[in-house]
Amino acid sequence: MALRHAVLAALLDEELSGYQLAKAFDAGVANFWHAQPQQLYAELTRLEKDGLVTGREVVQDTRPNKRLFEVTDAGLAELERFTATAAKPSFIREDLLVMVQAADHVDTKGLITQLTERAAFAQVKIELFERLLHTMRGDRTEEEFLRHGRPVGPYLTCLRGLAFEEGNRDWCERAVAVLREREAAHARH
Repeated sequence: MALRHAVLAALLDEELSGYQLAKAFDAGVANFWHAQPQQLYAELTRLEKDGLVTGREVVQDTRPNKRLFEVTDAGLAELERFTATAAKPSFIREDLLVMVQAADHVDTKGLITQLTERAAFAQVKIELFERLLHTMRGDRTEEEFLRHGRPVGPYLTCLRGLAFEEGNRDWCERAVAVLREREAAHARH
């Protein structure tokens, strides 16, 4: 997937400025596609040049003018083409896992610290996803929202982000427990 598809998907439900798009990425899209704000602005420029989005100037009295972007028919056609292609499986590529791989041959104190920090980071993201999901579904139950609510796509991607971070937290906590237990056993012998 290219950044262009993530940007097009983020613009499907409403017009957004570049700043709003960056916030939307931070809040929801980042759980499956990370991009820096400058990358998003550059991509918006390319998408507009390619006719996949259109921008309009909004005059503001007390702030600088802003441009709002929306997906064009050509952009929708590009997303249709993209969603019809086979998705490639993703693979984990993470420094922390390389460090854990070496756990039998290194001092694990620093590793335990990093795992503990990563678990705490995952917990913060879990809480963010839980708030986002609650905001999207409102007073409805999750099952009711999944059957009838809109937009379901962002809700489903947030569910995936939540599951991903819960998995990260749980694995980090388990790895810490195993490493601490092994340290204690080694100290007894």
